[in-house]
Amino acid sequence: MTIHIIGINLDGLAGLSDSVRRVVKRGNLLVGNSRNLGFLSSYETIPKLLLTDMVETLSELKQWLTNWERNYQTNPEVIFLVSGDPLFFDVGGLLAAHFPADQLIFYPHISPIQLAFNRLQIPWEDARIIRVDSRSIDSLTQALKEGVKKIGILTSVDYPPQAIAQLILSLDLAKVYQFWVAENLGGENERVQPYPVDRINNYQFSPLNLVILLPDLPAIIDQVDLANLPSLGIPDHLFFGNSNQPELITPRELRILALGELGLQPNQVVWDMQASPGCLSVEIARLFPQSTIYAIEKTASGTCLIEQNCRRFQINNVISINGEAPSILHHLRTPDRIFMGIPDNNLPEILGICSIRLSPGGRIVVVLRTLEHINLALQWVKDKITREKHWNYHLLQVQLSRSFSLGSLTRFVSVNPVTILTIYNHSLFS
Repeated sequence: MTIHIIGINLDGLAGLSDSVRRVVKRGNLLVGNSRNLGFLSSYETIPKLLLTDMVETLSELKQWLTNWERNYQTNPEVIFLVSGDPLFFDVGGLLAAHFPADQLIFYPHISPIQLAFNRLQIPWEDARIIRVDSRSIDSLTQALKEGVKKIGILTSVDYPPQAIAQLILSLDLAKVYQFWVAENLGGENERVQPYPVDRINNYQFSPLNLVILLPDLPAIIDQVDLANLPSLGIPDHLFFGNSNQPELITPRELRILALGELGLQPNQVVWDMQASPGCLSVEIARLFPQSTIYAIEKTASGTCLIEQNCRRFQINNVISINGEAPSILHHLRTPDRIFMGIPDNNLPEILGICSIRLSPGGRIVVVLRTLEHINLALQWVKDKITREKHWNYHLLQVQLSRSFSLGSLTRFVSVNPVTILTIYNHSLFS
């Protein structure tokens, strides 16, 4: 018995080579979905098995093979028709798991994702390809949050282009993507064109579609409508961000929590350490225009982003400092509040300098994203309390999710979980 797994696209038999068409002609059974079997309607004498549910179809195929061998005592040749490349997000892998390798022969065709990138004339060796369903939607979410440069998305009935667009909007991404939809690739009604992600619900697409996300220039203007901004919680996408590292933007919900933990008051000096792109500094500066915020950043590009965002939001009480902690900290005014968004591995040394420089009654708030940094910080603060009883701390573990619409349903996508460590003078709260 031999199973020939043949890739076929919307150009039907015309897209198959002469040698593959000869393989099809000598088949004893044709297996495929209704579209692919329709391309072989002229092969009327060959029995056909309609592929609907894969598990059920495999059971029917095995029963057919048993009956054939009992009745004919010969080795049958089964033609299994799939779309594009059988081993690229298709049934080839499942067949390989159910039948011995010497009974399978693969005849790959061009995959739809390959066709899409070629239609766009864009190299795709560095693209991340994701087939979205209920199990893989988290993989797409993570790729978007990481700011992956090129993403090819094989859509599904439950996750059409509209659902992908809703997910992108719900994440409030710093990175902006061109949103391309490719329909009926290789067929007469082929269409490949970009769409505005915020108006995607105004369009209807063929069931045979996929989505390509490509990098785009930030779709934001030089200034924002300050009169209509919320007093607290500026949307993430309004900030100039580092498109190569979008995770550096502290998400809006986390900024709000961190501001609460800082316990800010007017006319304070605040250190915002590793501040790029300046989201928290801008929030504090708008809330307390009489306070002075030192936005400390060790990279030149990060310092540039801070200054861009200060100009964008017309902030004049943020002082951008290009330097590396802890050495730079000796040259700044004594702080009343200190915020650390992305700690370095020399966290204990930095905390030591900060605790010495911090004014009486001050607070230090640290956002910790790894177990290693949590351990480093806790060890430091416990040692500090052992030596100096007036210090204390508490932890806030934050696990946030944002909703997005999926047709008539609503799903949640998680914002990366963090732990917020707040260190303060115990005497103020006794």
